[in-house]
Order: sequence, then structure tokens, then C-alpha cells
Amino acid sequence: MSVLSSFAEALSTGAIEVVDLTAPLSSDTPVIALPEQFAQTASFQLEELSRYDDRGPAWYWNNFRTGEHTGTHFDAPNHWVTGKGGDDVASVPAQRFVAPAVVLDFSAEAAADPDFLLEVEHVRAWEAEHGPLPDGGWLLFRTGWATRSASQQQFLNADETGPHTPGLSPACARWLAEETPVIGLGVETVGTDAGGAHSFDPPFPCHSALMGSGKYGLTQLQNLDRLPATGALVVAAPLPIVSGSGSPLRAVALVERG
Repeated sequence: MSVLSSFAEALSTGAIEVVDLTAPLSSDTPVIALPEQFAQTASFQLEELSRYDDRGPAWYWNNFRTGEHTGTHFDAPNHWVTGKGGDDVASVPAQRFVAPAVVLDFSAEAAADPDFLLEVEHVRAWEAEHGPLPDGGWLLFRTGWATRSASQQQFLNADETGPHTPGLSPACARWLAEETPVIGLGVETVGTDAGGAHSFDPPFPCHSALMGSGKYGLTQLQNLDRLPATGALVVAAPLPIVSGSGSPLRAVALVERG
């Protein structure tokens, strides 16, 4: 039996489970809120064209409008000024969309402190227990934040000082981008950076370092609690939007069971 035939059989028998990592996309999907002097991304909007009626008697379909970075989405290198001139989302090689992943679970720490920051020593300690980060794979940062995704207010968790969500320290972001073999970072929050990253030095270090290194981001992931620490294979394929800086996507993980 060929490798692909064996793979297809494992899918059909449940020996490989497909775990959906994608948040449902609707007008209720939380979106990032920038300071009012900046342009804002659009919430997801669905415009009905016909629904088995006079506008189209045998078909139902819609137009939709949304931002590239709405919901579960992919960040391409050209999304940030440090990646200016880098790949747009349509230029990212297709083989990058299928890659191994590891899950670093810091949900307890984030529950205790919504401003929790992942440090290099946290990752080093994880590697000592589980092995090295995957070459050409994803680091998925589990914080439990997906449980807040039904509410814009709870998801952004903002007060008069700004949003409070977990993320990476500037040193960890730079290390991940420049010294590790991963292709990118996946998170459960609205963006790859911590809520307070606007005041970091440099500001928004994950975006700055990852995009500047030609790496990628995955955001607003769900069901990371259903993945093992190692061994999952992630399929994360954005729309090939020419000159686009990112795209909503359907991200899934393949997990061997039994």
C-alpha cells in the first residue's frame, strides 16, 4: 500500500483524527481594535444575493466583506513594515501550509495573569522535556484564550490602559524568529503579539521579528487543548490573495490516535 493510500485509510478509520483549529467566521467574530486615529479592520459581513427566490430560484449564495486579518487567519511577511518587500500571502510556497506543530501549554499561567509573557527559558524548559522545536514547523502557544472568543469584550480584555492578553516577550519573539527552525507562531488571541505589546521595546515584537525574518503567524486558533505536545501535523492554507498581507483560513490538525 502506498503512503497516500495508508494515510487515506488512517483518516477513514479514525486512526488519524482531524481536529478543527478554526473559529467560526460571522459578524460576531472578535476583531482587533486599534487606537481611533488608525484605520480599522472590517468585521465579517454577509450579503445575501439569492436564496431560492426571484433573485435566483434554484440557488443560494452570498457576497462577503471582511478584513484579511479577521478571525482565524494567516499573517504573511509583507504584513509588517519589517517584512516590506517580502512574500505576499499569494507568494508563500504551498508546501509551507502543511507542517508539523508542537503545542506549548501555558493556559494555567495565562489564567492567573492575562498579561503573561512567554520567555526563552520557558521554551528551553519545554524542549528539555519534549525535544527540540520542529524544523520547518509551527510553535502553537496555548493560553486558553479561545474560551473567550464568543465575546469581543472578553476576547480583547481591554481597560483604560489598553488590552490585556498573553503573548511573547520581545526577547522570546526575537529568538523565535532569528534562532529557531520554526516557520512561525500560532496563538489563540486576536494577534500574535501580547495585548500590551504597543508599549514594548520594540513595539509589537512578534510581528516585527517574525515578519522581518520571513516567517508567519496564525491567530485566533481553537481546540489546541485537543492536540498533543508533539506529533500533530497542521494544515493551514490561506486564500492566495495577490498582494494580500494575510487571509482568513481553515486550519486543521492531523493527530494520530491509538
